[in-house]
Amino acid sequence: MTARPHLPPRSRQWSDLITTDFASIDLARAIAVLPLGATEQHGPHLPLSVDANLAHSMVHVATTHLPPDLPALFLPVQRIGHSPEHAGFAGTLSLKAETVMRLWTDIAESVSASGVNKLVLFNTHGGNVGLMDVVARELRTRMGMLVYSVSWFNLPLKNASGEDLMARFSADEQRFGVHGGQIETAMMLALKPRLVRQSKAQDFKSASQQRAADFAILGDGKSAKLAWAAQDLNTEGAAGNAAAAKVDDGLALVDAAGRALAALLVEIDRLPPHTLRRR
Repeated sequence: MTARPHLPPRSRQWSDLITTDFASIDLARAIAVLPLGATEQHGPHLPLSVDANLAHSMVHVATTHLPPDLPALFLPVQRIGHSPEHAGFAGTLSLKAETVMRLWTDIAESVSASGVNKLVLFNTHGGNVGLMDVVARELRTRMGMLVYSVSWFNLPLKNASGEDLMARFSADEQRFGVHGGQIETAMMLALKPRLVRQSKAQDFKSASQQRAADFAILGDGKSAKLAWAAQDLNTEGAAGNAAAAKVDDGLALVDAAGRALAALLVEIDRLPPHTLRRR
């Protein structure tokens, strides 16, 4: 019997496929991408949807830069994550750690049941990072899946000319502007300007910056990690110079993150079969 030819997926969006489409996809090459966002406060100037909007937009850019024959399938954006650090502010929606890990694991198990054994957890919310690593390791050891944990802010963010876009921001902003600051505000001005209250944007100084000046070890950014809630950094719930945000910087960052995600998926596709080994 002649095997059915493998065809490019008719859609990059997992939920747009018909169940019979999976029979023509090269499942050995297929990579599922689970975008992980959040719905949480981002200060007095940004909407709760920041992280979910970033995930959606970066994924959209990635889909336009993938080789046509690469079967990368994007799962629905997870719009609620693990956000207890923002629970002190109205509007924040947060899942308990055990709930969110079970949710992501259940989705991954369903992906595997459909014949796809490669998974990328693509994240836009810092509070998800630790849980992603736990879930990824569990999926590898228990189910034999190839899983990568990826956060947009750790990708190489360069424009088409090779410019390091993070160099547009000061060292202090990169280190201390971790929530609703210049970087996230710039991206939201680019993506959802009508949702941004720019009149409320200001330079939200982070208490971490003063600690860095006062304490050699506690403030070095790597020796000890404070378990903070948002109000510990700034009582407004944001950290960073939101008032300095520029639309052009935001557009460039979203585009660079999406293109970097696409390039990463191409590299995963090139991994040798023995990347995961059995004893």
